[in-house]
Amino acid sequence: MNDIILEMKNLKKYFPTKKENMYVKAVDGIDVSIAEGDFFGLIGESGSGKSTTAYMVMGIYEPTAGKVLYRKKDISIPSVQRSLSLKRELQIVFQDPGTSLNSQRTVGQIVSLPVAIHKRLHGKKLKNKVIEYLEEVELPAEYYYKHPNEIGGGEKQLVAIARALATDPSMIILDEPTSALDVSVQAKIINTLRRLQNNFDLSYLFITHDLSLMRNIATRVGIMYLGKIVEVGPVEELFLRPQHPYTKMLISSIPVVTKEEEKLRPKNIKSKGEIPSPVNVPPGCGFHTRCSLAEKICKEKEPDIISISEDHQVKCHLFDTD
Repeated sequence: MNDIILEMKNLKKYFPTKKENMYVKAVDGIDVSIAEGDFFGLIGESGSGKSTTAYMVMGIYEPTAGKVLYRKKDISIPSVQRSLSLKRELQIVFQDPGTSLNSQRTVGQIVSLPVAIHKRLHGKKLKNKVIEYLEEVELPAEYYYKHPNEIGGGEKQLVAIARALATDPSMIILDEPTSALDVSVQAKIINTLRRLQNNFDLSYLFITHDLSLMRNIATRVGIMYLGKIVEVGPVEELFLRPQHPYTKMLISSIPVVTKEEEKLRPKNIKSKGEIPSPVNVPPGCGFHTRCSLAEKICKEKEPDIISISEDHQVKCHLFDTD
């Protein structure tokens, strides 16, 4: 196994509410390890804490408790306090490029900024380097002169990817980068990310609510529910042998088109209800209010993480260790 590049240890983020002693438990004690070269998918419904996790990794939010380690070094500090070298190595692509790209600047100016800061290039050398990065994401050189409002949503996201790539990072956090795009454009973005990973030895943390999207691209997947990781493992094993009822529910909700795919869908798993409020987290297992298999212990005691194999863990009372 490759060395661990990113690690989260008992990571928590609580946001205070207007009511005294009440908090939104957005992330509630997660442990995640991502190896160099991983395409790690973090998956869950809206409100499960995925983006909050990404923002703590990037230093946009400070953890309430726990640590974020990058190459074994604690980086649980605000972004403004981080070194230039760390900012170079760790980049993020946001969900909506329409708001993350400055509409007053040209594409060339947007991608030039990180190149100028981290590579200290200027003049013609700077422009040529920026055009190289645009061509890496398959955008023609003439895009250098365009503004974000002159190009489509998929092209804007490619500009955002080029901007992240421009620092020569080791790891890129991708926060729902395809959720606002149609299927054909999604495919182009995914193919570009895979090619860039191979060409630049990148590691990815890809955040999404779409489990089917991860089936053919991720190496490992973590399933997040109500601020906690409920299952994590290699993507193929997770699809063939899901253990947590929530994972099974997500997989069973994926549309299928063949009888072979239908045979692989978990049986006797019904999707019901909505994710509870992270302000009033249910006692015991947070998923018990939606789980058709829940027993008394599920309502009273939070389950421990159980190792099914060296790289596959589940947080569930109902898992049969035999």
